[in-house]
Order: sequence, then C-alpha cells, then structure tokens
Amino acid sequence: MEQEQGQRRPASISVPTRRDPLLRHVAEVAGGPLGRHAAPGRVRPAVFTVGRVLILMTTAAAVLAVLIKAPCRTDGWTRPAQFYRGCYSDWTEAFQFQGLGSGLSPFAEGSTFDGPLLVGVFAGLVALLVPTSADGIVQTQSLMQYFDVNAVLIAAAWIGTVVTVMRLASRRPWDAALVAVAPIAILTATSSWVLLSVLLSVLAAWAFAQERYVISGVLLGFGAGFSVHVLLVLAAVILLAIRTGRFRGALLSGGSLIAVWVLTVLPFGPERILALPWEYDPARLGISSSLWAGYDLLAQRLGLPVLSPVATATLAFTILAVLVALICLLVLRAPRRPRLPQVILLLLGALVLVLPDYPPALTLWLLPFVALSYVDWRILCVWQLVELLHWWAYWMYVAREASSGVVENNIDSPYYVAAILARLLATGYLLYRVAQHILEPTYDPARRIGIDDPAGGPFDGAPDRHAPAPVLLSESSPNLTITAPKDPQ
Repeated sequence: MEQEQGQRRPASISVPTRRDPLLRHVAEVAGGPLGRHAAPGRVRPAVFTVGRVLILMTTAAAVLAVLIKAPCRTDGWTRPAQFYRGCYSDWTEAFQFQGLGSGLSPFAEGSTFDGPLLVGVFAGLVALLVPTSADGIVQTQSLMQYFDVNAVLIAAAWIGTVVTVMRLASRRPWDAALVAVAPIAILTATSSWVLLSVLLSVLAAWAFAQERYVISGVLLGFGAGFSVHVLLVLAAVILLAIRTGRFRGALLSGGSLIAVWVLTVLPFGPERILALPWEYDPARLGISSSLWAGYDLLAQRLGLPVLSPVATATLAFTILAVLVALICLLVLRAPRRPRLPQVILLLLGALVLVLPDYPPALTLWLLPFVALSYVDWRILCVWQLVELLHWWAYWMYVAREASSGVVENNIDSPYYVAAILARLLATGYLLYRVAQHILEPTYDPARRIGIDDPAGGPFDGAPDRHAPAPVLLSESSPNLTITAPKDPQ
C-alpha cells in the first residue's frame, strides 16, 4: 500500500538550470540554478506555472516578430526595401499581387494564388475580415489590417504549438521554451503561414500520445492540406508500429487521415494535393536556399553546367529515398526502440536537407520535434545562430536578385553559398546527435530521468516485438538497469 501511494505522488520535473551545463552557467547572471531543495512539479506554484510563463514568453516573442516588420508597416512593403529590412511577408504579397486585396478568392478564375489548398482557404477567409477594393487598387490601410489580423492568428497558433509541446514533453516542460523564443521563429513567424501546419502536426502528435487515434488522423488530414510534410508524422508512427507490433493506432490514424483527405482535398485536384516546394527552377525568380541552389550558384561561378529542374528533382528524390531507408534501418535495428519525436525529427530533417525549393521559414517544421528530442542546449544555440545568419544571407541575396538593389548593400554569391552550407551542416549535425541518442540510449536525457516515450502513446513503455522488455538507466546509477515503466505523468 505504501509503495502504491508513493507511485501516485506527482513526479518532479526536469530543471534545465540543473541538468544542462550551458544553462547552469547562464543562470548565474540571474541568481544561479534552482536550489537543490526545491521540488518543481511536486509543489504547485501560486501564479507563475510553467505553462503561464511559456505563454508569456511566446507572447513577447510574437510581439517582437511584429516589431521586426515595423519598417514595412510604416513605409509599405516595397521592393527592394522589404528585403533589405528583413520584413518581407507572404501575407502582403498575396494581398497586393495575388488578388486577395481586390476581393478575389484564391480559387476564383484569374487568381494567381499558388499555395496549398487549406492555406488558400485560410488566406481567403482572413481577407473577408478586412475591406478590399474592387478596382484593383489595394489600399494601404487594408494591407496593414490584413497583416495585423494574420499576425494575431499566427500568434495564437504559436502559443498553441508551445503549450502542446509542453504537454508532450512530460517531465521536461521547459524544453518548449525553444519553440517559444527561438530566433528563427521570431524572424520567420510573420513571413508565412507555416506555423499553421506546425500547429496541426504537434496537435496530431498530442492526440496520438493520448491514444485518440481518429482525432490524430483527422488533424493530420487537415495538416496535409496546409503542407504534406505533416504526413511524415504518420510515417514515424508506422515505423514504430512495425518495431513494436502495435498497429491499431497507426491503422486508425491512417484511415481517418485518408477519409479527411478524400473529403476535403481530392475534389480540388492533384496539383493542390501535392503542394510541396519540390520543384526548383533557377530560370524563374524563385530564390531557393537549398543544396541544389547552392550548387547552381557555384557552377555558374566556375563555368560548369547547372542542374536542370528535372535533374534536381530526381537527385533530391533519390537522396531522400536513401536517407529514409537509412532512418528505417536505424529505427528497426536500434538496440532500443526510439522515441516517436526522434523518428519524426529524423524524417523531417531528411526532407529539409534535400528539398529543392527551400525558404528559411521551413525550419519551423523542425522546431517542436527538436525540442521534444531533448538535444543539448549548446547545440541548439549554435544551430539557431547558424539559422539566423542564414536568414540574413538569404534576404540579402534575394534583394540582389529580385530587385535593383544598391551594389554596396548586396551579398556576393560565395558568401550566400557558405551560409547555405553552414545551415546544411548545422542541421545535419543536429540530426546526427539525435541518431546518436537512438543508438546509445544512455545519452538520451529523457531516458536518463526515468521516462520512456511520453509522446509515444501506445509505444510508451512498450517492449520491442522481437526483443526483451526495454530498460532504463537510472541517472544516479548509470550501470543499473530496470524495466521501463509508463511515464508517471
């Protein structure tokens, strides 16, 4: 009885300033790490709970994201100023030049809106909330209102993403702070609608973790209407279902996903279904920041032949297939079953590394699952610094190519290629560390504090199909092995 009551006690949460070397030293500025006699998670705080603090942090970051766009809100979204000032936004482009500001539906004849299906639906509905002009002349006030309404809705999606990541993180809720205040999120949140698909992907993961499989599939179906990268969440679920032999969740989620897709997306045609930035054509003015764009720039500089769009797509798909095959081998043959967020991150990372048409905002796909994979904060800070420099280089290069910018303000192509290479290396190293956690579970911070896979739903604490029950390593006794329990929270 005594033991049973002890198991029901609230579990303490992991404190970053105690466990992470970087944060422990940074905390000295604010009074040092949390005291060893404090019991976070066991003692309920009065006002400033973890969730409320994270919401405040995200709100502050969202306000900062809007302030970054202040120069354009003051002087207008004009070229090349919006590129040099880093305040470009897909929202204002669609409103000014793709018919939304003239009252034209994204799906009406004459519309040039080319985004995914549900992005078009969302953009069109928001346009109904602001006054539009039927004479084709977009009013400045309407443009600002359209930006502001989108900013509020995206801030809500951002907060929802952070809270969901916090719930999925179980005893490591502070890891959601990476999503709340990541520099790349602050810089890119108000430049596109990417956060909508990110929110749906983490909500689907949360529903699956709660073993609400049909809801998870429905969310994945709607998420795929915003971006088909969301389907990789289901791919990760299928891989772990094969590893554990627990297929019920994968089948129910996959079935409901297909049903939603058939009912909402298929009637609009295949070009709307496969709306993924896969094709990159250097002949058009769609500036990419991919491996292939970097090669083309170097080839032009050295007088070598550039890749054709067909060759680029073929090479990218081939390399992606090889990477996915290696990830499948890792998941199925690792000494211990990987955690679901780790598998999702590896699949998303493989896609991000080879995607031909890549803008900086797509890094937001990775953020929630990076946070849930519990990578060392030093690595995260370096990764974010590289992403920040890459973001700056990208817009400086766009300013050069897409407008007649002042020569002194432009960045030369070798520096831009260096920024692309740095991003690829930083992201690749991040994925390598996650793979290392899978191959050596003793490196995994989650499993070192006595939890298995709190975001895994039916996979949490599940034995491998053809292996003995998984074991956990006690943090106080690294050589002691015990049977993995279900997560206490």
